[in-house]
Amino acid sequence: MTSSPEHRGDAPISTAPLSLEELASRTAEPADKLEAWRTRGLIGREGEDVFSVEDIGRVRLIHQLLHYGHSLDDIHNALHNPDAVRQFYLDEMTSHLSALRFTLAESAELAGLDLDQAKTFVEATGVADSGGMLEEDDIGFLRSLKVALDSGYPPEALVQVLRVYADLMRRAAEVGHLTSHLYLHQAMKDTGVEDTQERLEKTFSRVEPLVEPALMYFFRKGAIQAAWDDMLMHLEEESGLADLPEIPGQIRQAIMFVDLASFTPLAEAMGDLKAAEIVDRFAEMVRIANVRCHGRVVKQIGDGFMIVFPECYSAVSFALELQQRAVSEPQFPAIRVGLHYGPVLYREGDYIGSNVNIASRLAGRADRHQILVSAAVRDRARELEGVEWTRLGKQRLKGLAAEVELFEPRPATAETIEKVIDPVCGMELGKGEVAAHLTREGVDHSFCSDDCLRQFVRAPEKYTTASA
Repeated sequence: MTSSPEHRGDAPISTAPLSLEELASRTAEPADKLEAWRTRGLIGREGEDVFSVEDIGRVRLIHQLLHYGHSLDDIHNALHNPDAVRQFYLDEMTSHLSALRFTLAESAELAGLDLDQAKTFVEATGVADSGGMLEEDDIGFLRSLKVALDSGYPPEALVQVLRVYADLMRRAAEVGHLTSHLYLHQAMKDTGVEDTQERLEKTFSRVEPLVEPALMYFFRKGAIQAAWDDMLMHLEEESGLADLPEIPGQIRQAIMFVDLASFTPLAEAMGDLKAAEIVDRFAEMVRIANVRCHGRVVKQIGDGFMIVFPECYSAVSFALELQQRAVSEPQFPAIRVGLHYGPVLYREGDYIGSNVNIASRLAGRADRHQILVSAAVRDRARELEGVEWTRLGKQRLKGLAAEVELFEPRPATAETIEKVIDPVCGMELGKGEVAAHLTREGVDHSFCSDDCLRQFVRAPEKYTTASA
């Protein structure tokens, strides 16, 4: 960074030429490699021995493209291709990557933080580039953390908050860009729309100002719910209904795992696209059922969800409602639920501990359409109106040393919907939803599609268990 003046506060960013050694220092790339790239016309200007600040961005861009498997010839063609869309993105990324960078030590000094503190925060959030360098915006971020620390916010708690914020915002940014690419940009190309780049820029110019207000809107919505849950937790502790935490970060929650039964054969039989459509329908059902039950979706992994509730009444109500929605859904697989209540450790928006494992094992043990809960849940929700409880006795769950007493809640009155199961994909079919029948060895089999029927005919022995 010797080519740039000492940067403090709002001092201007230097645009002075860079030597080969300075460019190597600023990009963490060997000088001989940079010289080879200049020879190939990838960086620098013909006939000049020095480099510009834009070359910093070019070097970082070339580095990333190489990691994605592009050859230097491919990169040369891309950098010199007049294609408007491609050049637009290359120019944008080069401009961003050319911003002035600071070492961690420089950044800590500018922000007024101890070097070890700065390192902890930078590593927790991943804001540094691949060379460990930081930008001016990052220093402003570190200064805000200094304010939080000086105000008395515990460093270990601040790290948890930052990790969650960083992960969530990266995910928010990713979904915006990926959906734009997959559903907007790609659709325009496939339909042969002219002036694609101009149309994209016009669309983005109108949509981008809406992003930050939308993020803050959902944050405020979440903050209201979080404050409500926090108040209830305080009242529960103060009234003696819940024990005080034994260790920092411990809270009592109802932990639920819910997933689709027979999802693996369904995906194998129907393909990824159809399986994704089923998961989308399931995710919508989960969120609709959760509206009035005060739960929080912690994470979704494939066809499964982990959901937490501050108390058991809402958790059991949610499970029963979700079960009924799944049964009423046309051509939809069965669901299974595991639910347990107890102390867990809250870490970075997630929950860990043996009680989480118990809930997960309960879901794995559950059969189609079954809700399995522990005695702790039954004891706290036993007065829930309109629910009947079936005692299943003590059972040993995989990976757990002690036996767990299990219960199954069921609605006292529920409409019975007769359904048959497709032996190939596991889809449940109601009246009028069966596409094909086949009787084999005196057993009638029903199928959701001719494709499932053909798969069954090719290898009926493969699906004997599923159809039993």
